Amino acid sequence: MSETQTPSLYDRIGGEAAVDAAVDLFYKKVLADDRIKHFFEGVDMSKQIGHQKKFLTYAFGGAPQYTGRSMRAAHKRLVEEMGLNESHFHAVMENLGATLQELGVPMDMIGEAAAIAESTKGDVLNK
Repeated sequence: MSETQTPSLYDRIGGEAAVDAAVDLFYKKVLADDRIKHFFEGVDMSKQIGHQKKFLTYAFGGAPQYTGRSMRAAHKRLVEEMGLNESHFHAVMENLGATLQELGVPMDMIGEAAAIAESTKGDVLNK
């Protein structure tokens, strides 16, 4: 890394250990949230957690590429068959923010993470 290159969000929040802790806590919150927990009924959560860890590692700058399904493809059924909408997206965002706060991530980095998550909204909601 050159002297002028800023470390990635992934590195600044603590790398793999931090992403692992965040995703594990995030899904505990999501699965307890009556607004959105129904989207995960019947889902293999071990597999889901693994996908999310890989995606956030990529999205936060810790991996050069993500080989999972696109956000649009991964959420299409939820939009079409289960009514996933903007209110659900915001509930997920709230849980992500609360997770990062609970883990002691500084507010500026939470803002960066929120901006990254917000940038996926159109694809997640298939708009």
